[in-house]
Amino acid sequence: MRIQINGARLIDPASKLDQQADIFIDDGKIVALGDTPRGFVADQMIDANGLIAAPGLVDLSASLREPGYGRKGSIASETRAAAAGGITSLCCTPHTKPILDTAAVVDLILDKTRDEGSCKVFPLGAFTQGLDGERLAELVTLRNAGCVAFSNGLTPFKSNRVLRRALEYAATFDLTVIFHPQDPDLAEGGIAHEGAVATFRGLAGIPETAETVALARDLLLVEQSGVRAHFTQITTARGARLIAKAQARGLQVTADVAMYQLILTEEALMDFSSQYHVLPPLRSLADREGLREAVKSGVISAIASHHQPHEADAKLDPFAATQPGISSIELLLPLAMSLVEEGVFDLPTALERLTTGPAAALRLNAGRLAIGAAADLVLFDPKGQTVVGENWFSKGRNCPFMEHVLPGAVRYTLLNGKVTHKNI
Repeated sequence: MRIQINGARLIDPASKLDQQADIFIDDGKIVALGDTPRGFVADQMIDANGLIAAPGLVDLSASLREPGYGRKGSIASETRAAAAGGITSLCCTPHTKPILDTAAVVDLILDKTRDEGSCKVFPLGAFTQGLDGERLAELVTLRNAGCVAFSNGLTPFKSNRVLRRALEYAATFDLTVIFHPQDPDLAEGGIAHEGAVATFRGLAGIPETAETVALARDLLLVEQSGVRAHFTQITTARGARLIAKAQARGLQVTADVAMYQLILTEEALMDFSSQYHVLPPLRSLADREGLREAVKSGVISAIASHHQPHEADAKLDPFAATQPGISSIELLLPLAMSLVEEGVFDLPTALERLTTGPAAALRLNAGRLAIGAAADLVLFDPKGQTVVGENWFSKGRNCPFMEHVLPGAVRYTLLNGKVTHKNI
């Protein structure tokens, strides 16, 4: 299939390209930008005048819920939602049932993705067996099966000694380890940021130090072991500063932030809406501003959805008894556009944190709009609007932005030169 995309504004953060040009696709790859290749005759023409063409977005953390949690989501439904949000590559978390700690589970996910998926899926393997924090998973076997990095989520290791040995082992094989920095003792029982809102509403708090104490320890062990490390779901300004200092010392560390942490603060909890129940929690206004600055400077090089779809019942109990998480994968680009519209970032910076940055953090072959690269791209209307909830594809509707009108609208998503989403 030969496709010609006419008149788009091309923005490729990897090459700093920003110009109006045509795109030519043949056999799933980009074969030319600008002038028509000799002998090229298109089978399909796409009019992209007024649209922006960018690399397909790369999401470093999304729960697909399959296998094991079919009521919440599936590979088919959640990758379809991802495509609607302009995402062509995503990393799925290991919190499945059974846990993603064997090659058999990796094979299941990749097979289902080939049969039913609407984007590329890169599995994140469990760092320990059953996520028990003690017995190391078969990391090399999992890597060979297709896992791109390893995470234990918020489940702590049994001891610092066990963690140190695990990191040294991972470093030996040049594996990337993903940290969710949260001290379990300091966070125990908490459901909200320890601050004025939690105190006023009588909610058990999780202090800033739950993140920073764990982060300081993890960074010291990363430095000692030499492992490649990525810190995910940073929520505090002080945590971002610790990352910046580590990078200045030459550590191989990268970081991401959940998109909703750049939009929302603890103030959202004032009416006890369970739609804002997330872990780690929404933080203070000062933290949000610090995170925005870290994203702008590149200290935090990736923005992720941290998509966690739930069935309706999971959010119906009183706040503390509900399951944490937001269904947000199809809003990654519109929410980014809201930050651009607000003046927090310029458009090229926002796109870099959604494409090149995350791809580089986990060494993924994605996030480029260049000749010879896979034709994974998004065409979106910067002047369009997205009404949240219309044409919703995720099984989870647990989203606090429902019925909001957000700037920007994804018109086409292409994966290997095939249109996986169209909204015109």
